[in-house]
Amino acid sequence: MLKDKNKLDEKMKEFSDLLDSIDNLEDKKKMLWREIYNNAVIDRMNAYMLFTDIYTTMQGGTNDHVQLGGTMSKYIERMNKSNDQLIKLAELIAKEEEKSANINADDMFSQIQS
Repeated sequence: MLKDKNKLDEKMKEFSDLLDSIDNLEDKKKMLWREIYNNAVIDRMNAYMLFTDIYTTMQGGTNDHVQLGGTMSKYIERMNKSNDQLIKLAELIAKEEEKSANINADDMFSQIQS
């Protein structure tokens, strides 16, 4: 459990560093995106732990699949939704990085003159 907490903290630090590296990104967006990232990673991790717990207790018989298949499917769906959230977040970040990378010649000229 401590290992998972340390891994999560490391992921959050790396994600925060990524957000901090984007110029002109509003603090409100950073805060919201950190929250989304943290929630998605925790949701995925929790669903994976629950899925693994059920999977390891199954004996592979038909009764197990009938009884536990629906629950396992929900955990897989939760992991997939978390992945979708992370992909959408990555798309938003990519757009912000692209905006940050675009240099407007007029803006640059006016900054040089100031």
